[in-house]
Amino acid sequence: MIRKIFVITGLTLVLLACEKPLLPGQILAPDPLPVATDVTATEIKRFIEALPRDAVTDSAIRVVEVTGDYRIGVYGVYRPKDKASESNLHQVNTTEIYYMLAGSGTLVTGGEMISPKRASPASITLKGAGIKGGVSRRVGPGDVVIIPGYTPHWWSELTDDLSYIIFRTDPDNRIELQ
Repeated sequence: MIRKIFVITGLTLVLLACEKPLLPGQILAPDPLPVATDVTATEIKRFIEALPRDAVTDSAIRVVEVTGDYRIGVYGVYRPKDKASESNLHQVNTTEIYYMLAGSGTLVTGGEMISPKRASPASITLKGAGIKGGVSRRVGPGDVVIIPGYTPHWWSELTDDLSYIIFRTDPDNRIELQ
């Protein structure tokens, strides 16, 4: 009888040793695993080239669900040099990651919005005349800026027309899939 207990205990230990251990705080992967989504440089270039040139345009190239309760989007943006820019603050947990493709300008983040007003009655976005006391930086092709939700941001000056992509994380599933 004692020998059977040792054999069963030994077999159990061998089986447990073959399993990948789950460490404290480790999260199990979703089942089924999400499939990767590709957005090629050619797709991005064609998308941005097709955007209107007479207005600031910020449109979804692709938005995907990555784990069933979390979405991420890739957006193409064209911003003409001669169009005035208002400061923005999006009242959501969505983080925006700007990757600059063409053009350069001065981007201000943080600080306090000047004369903020809701973009529309139901909007989550506040628009303002500028930003007081923010962090100012020159950005151009290849630069990346990460802007957390609830952070004022504003293009205070543009040297050229801008083209960039924005990656938007969406932990609250507010962005529509595309």
